[in-house]
Amino acid sequence: MLQAEENLGMVMIFTLVSAVQEKLNEIVDQIKTRREEEKKQKEREAEEEEKQRFHGTPVTIENFLNWKAKFDAELLEIKRKKMKEEEQAGKNKLSGKQLFEMDHNLDTSDIQFLEEAGNSVEVDESLFQEMDDLELEDEEDDPDYNPVNLDSD
Repeated sequence: MLQAEENLGMVMIFTLVSAVQEKLNEIVDQIKTRREEEKKQKEREAEEEEKQRFHGTPVTIENFLNWKAKFDAELLEIKRKKMKEEEQAGKNKLSGKQLFEMDHNLDTSDIQFLEEAGNSVEVDESLFQEMDDLELEDEEDDPDYNPVNLDSD
């Protein structure tokens, strides 16, 4: 309206269009600036949230010892529950490691067994044959054999 009143009596179409275009550019710039500020604000808020998420209780010796005691108690309770479940299920078998830890005589039991048997080991010599009886391929029969090139078959 201000441009129209200033240019009364003259050709003003171009002037009015130029004024409207400038005003629209200002409005678009304001919208862009506002959006960028909102985006930066959201980024700052997200960054603060991230910092808050990783900010925890500072670790001191007392805090750690309290946590460790609770953690050990929880582990002990879990082990007790597992042992009770195994006993109820009839799975009271010990593993090999547990057996050796309980009875150290088990590591020498095989030696005692052999000593009681009299250390007599019988060997069936018929299982062993003369090398001549074995059917091995001769190197000369192999077409791929190359004595110079040892990498070949």
